[in-house]
Amino acid sequence: MFCGTDIIEVSRIKKAIETTKEFKNKVFTQNEINDIDSIKSEMKYQRYAGRFAAKEAIFKAMSKLLTKENITMDFLDVEIENMESLKRRPRVNFLKEDIIKLVEKENIDIDISISHINENAMAVAIVDTRRE
Repeated sequence: MFCGTDIIEVSRIKKAIETTKEFKNKVFTQNEINDIDSIKSEMKYQRYAGRFAAKEAIFKAMSKLLTKENITMDFLDVEIENMESLKRRPRVNFLKEDIIKLVEKENIDIDISISHINENAMAVAIVDTRRE
């Protein structure tokens, strides 16, 4: 079992989105952008920051396994989506074939939790390799 956590200031993500044209497309998938940009309030920056923190937490939790298998992971290799059955519960979706194969081979289950307030967003990722 592995754990990763991350915290980010919402203002840093907001500034990056507003001042760096490529930032959103280098960090977030089109599905994530479409989902978050449908929010018409300032809360969308909290959501972007939360997803950013989630990806960082996942990288940290997966790092030993990825290093062992000599696999790299970029921001666009992982997507955070809301589960259909529980609209507010996030779910991890890997998009890179090497990572998908590793997850299947190691029978990995990932739990992700994201929280945010006006100023900060944080996430915790638990990677469980012991499930049966």
